[in-house]
Amino acid sequence: MTPSRDIQRLLDIMEALRTPETGCPWDLAQDFDTIAPYTIEEAYEVADAIARGDLDDLCDELGDLLLQVVFHARLAQERGAFDFGAVVEAITAKMIRRHPHVFADAQGRDVAAVNVAWEQIKTQEKAQRAQRQQARGLPAQPDQGRTLDGVPAGAPALTRAVKLQDKAARVGFDWPDVRPVLAKIREEIDEVEAEIVAGDRKAAAEEVGDLLFALANLARHLDVDPEAALRGTNEKFVRRFAHIEDRLAQAGRTPDGASLIEMEALWQEAKTAAPKE
Repeated sequence: MTPSRDIQRLLDIMEALRTPETGCPWDLAQDFDTIAPYTIEEAYEVADAIARGDLDDLCDELGDLLLQVVFHARLAQERGAFDFGAVVEAITAKMIRRHPHVFADAQGRDVAAVNVAWEQIKTQEKAQRAQRQQARGLPAQPDQGRTLDGVPAGAPALTRAVKLQDKAARVGFDWPDVRPVLAKIREEIDEVEAEIVAGDRKAAAEEVGDLLFALANLARHLDVDPEAALRGTNEKFVRRFAHIEDRLAQAGRTPDGASLIEMEALWQEAKTAAPKE
């Protein structure tokens, strides 16, 4: 089987991998639950390629992510639920439905009007989904019509925190500017310290969660993606620690044989070498 730019070739490959007797044993052993972690991982790989500005790698990673969609669709097709074509049809219908200012005669092309219409359409879609589930005898997704409904519990914690805060802000539950957010962060740091002094690790862990939530709120107020910001800091840490290891290696040493003072000095050296980081 040869490569192709046609999506049908990828669907054919997945069909071959999932064919009993002749398919791949690993692929045949998978189900929705076992594939889901790979789907999440591939989404992060896409984000990483974008953060690095590596468009060649981005092409590869988007292919890996597309494979996850094809895999899930194939599993559903084997159960008689839906196929890849249904996935494409569903998303195209949704995009047309959610963009009446582009594909219909509706007025209002400014960002504020588009956002209001988007939320109204999503609310209608939720109600229709609930009706379909009820008609099929399926338990409806938890949704009490409350402000914070609809934010996936399985989303990365920082991302979910921002989405929850953003939804609450839309109904007026938000600070007017960044200064009270900074004050809240200082308050949470004090509370973490108090629990550490008290020796209550469980309470300290809870306060750390409150601190992270407040930091996510700061990122939101500054229009910063906290996940992307933390990914950037993680990579910066990797580069600077690599500098420590490289400098120690030049002397025939390793980090576990160096003192914290020595490594801190090399850390500062790494910072000086890249002052813009």
